[in-house]
Amino acid sequence: MQGFPFVSTATEDIAWLSVPEVADRLGIGVSRVHQLRRDRQLIGLRREDGLRIPADFLDGAAVVKHLPGVLTLLADGGYSDEEAVGWLFTAEPSLPGTPIQALRDNRGTEVKRRAQASAL
Repeated sequence: MQGFPFVSTATEDIAWLSVPEVADRLGIGVSRVHQLRRDRQLIGLRREDGLRIPADFLDGAAVVKHLPGVLTLLADGGYSDEEAVGWLFTAEPSLPGTPIQALRDNRGTEVKRRAQASAL
């Protein structure tokens, strides 16, 4: 998905966590967080201060339900990690709100449908 138009503005207000912070919240080791990234259970972006993962990707001590499936759909549709983060944090009038908020509200089916449609 080339030229996703909202990436820079959508990611400005995101609360970011470092890999050690994610590991601490999930109660796992740093190497396991990297494995979750390799398995596309989580994604993160490189920032000036290192790799960061959006805090909203976590729900207590777990990855937000349905997030891995949505990440897979977006990746299969050609979205880069940055574009996927931008998509998840950009308001979608038909939800309403952002896809990540809908996932956090346990509306995964709705988000997956939109991810499939936007990845076409």
